[in-house]
Amino acid sequence: MKKYILTFTALLTVSVAFAQSSANARNILDKAYSTYENSKGIRMVFNVTTTDEKGTAYQAQKGTALAKGNKFKIEMPTIDTWFDGKTQWVLMKDINEVNINNPSNEEIASISPLALLSMYKTGYTLNAPVSKTINGKSAFVIDMTPTAGKSDFKKVSVSIDKKTSTVLQVDIILKDGMKNKIDIGDYNANYNFPDSEFVFDKDNHKGVEIVDLR
Repeated sequence: MKKYILTFTALLTVSVAFAQSSANARNILDKAYSTYENSKGIRMVFNVTTTDEKGTAYQAQKGTALAKGNKFKIEMPTIDTWFDGKTQWVLMKDINEVNINNPSNEEIASISPLALLSMYKTGYTLNAPVSKTINGKSAFVIDMTPTAGKSDFKKVSVSIDKKTSTVLQVDIILKDGMKNKIDIGDYNANYNFPDSEFVFDKDNHKGVEIVDLR
């Protein structure tokens, strides 16, 4: 009986410690989300590295992102993306075509690391934050595992700058084995973008074929 009591006590201790660790992780993410939410607009430069399920890494892609609230614009060498909070426009420069759709939250998070900051609040188990050096900066790294079986994500790791509470890196592992690593640099929160910045303007893209997938 004593053995069972000790085992039960150990389980309670672990459960309480995990709850405290999850609370710490949530507090860090809450602060990072608040830092972004309180800004009028940000501009950042990022690099995306993709690795397939066999471990083959594709050439890293560099891009620039503008964001305000739940709106963003992403500019990359071959693709530009606009999102106004509901509708997404994806311009494929090589074929001069723009696709229009209404993406899910997970689809948005897979290309926008900042969109992920609103997803952690529900549907994820948060591990205890781990202190690491990410891109030369002291950071908290938090692993997030989706609780819903329908999620396309297997695991998401978010690295938060300890000093500024901004996102430094996001690692996403999809259920099919694909991996995306997004490294963020040149983060500047001193912008005030008009809403029109996040909407595709067909008048500025003459001759582009428009494909509406909604």
